[in-house]
Amino acid sequence: MIGGYRVVTLCGSTRFRDAFMEAQKRLTLEGCIVISVGLFGHSGDDEVWAEGVKEMLDDMHKRKIDMADEIFVVNVGGYVGDSTRSEISYARAAGKKVNFLEEPADPGDHQDGAEDACSAAQS
Repeated sequence: MIGGYRVVTLCGSTRFRDAFMEAQKRLTLEGCIVISVGLFGHSGDDEVWAEGVKEMLDDMHKRKIDMADEIFVVNVGGYVGDSTRSEISYARAAGKKVNFLEEPADPGDHQDGAEDACSAAQS
């Protein structure tokens, strides 16, 4: 189980802080290097709303996607908002695999593969 780790960037609404933490834990235990958000603006991290901070964080998150092999969308209840949809489009344009916590509510947001990438990377 040593080596060959996949790098996964978590994407999704920051209102789902607990789901982000659970996904990070699960993916780490499956052998992934997990990159997450730095602040949870929709869950009480009010620094996000200071002038220029949200724009900086959005740009930083795209750089996190650049560093990843794939993204994992934390879409509780199938929810995918505009920012997350933009990240999905960005990741796909860069040739990244996209996986979801739950089946997307919008048929246009589909999972790229059913295989558990982190476990598969260890084989």
